Amino acid sequence: MKTLGDTLKKAREEKKLILRKVAANVDIDQSLISKFEKNERKPTMEQIIRLAKFYNLSESDLIINLYSEKIAEELKYTQSTFEILKVAEEKIKYYKAQENGKQ
Repeated sequence: MKTLGDTLKKAREEKKLILRKVAANVDIDQSLISKFEKNERKPTMEQIIRLAKFYNLSESDLIINLYSEKIAEELKYTQSTFEILKVAEEKIKYYKAQENGKQ
């Protein structure tokens, strides 16, 4: 399974770009981009959007990858992972229904 960092590194390598060039084009420090690619840091939402546009990648796919990694990292040592995810999904549906009712 490819990580977000793997996806970003592959996109850069396919365009045959060095980190410095990417950094200059997306206005993100090259050492930070390197940490993203090594999975040492996670990009912000704004950085994800800039990188997606620059590499011509699906913004949605990168965002899904980002959040799924954050959730997996948080829950990887938890015994009740699937129950937690199921309840979280139900809560999200509830929150969205509440939001829709208020508007």
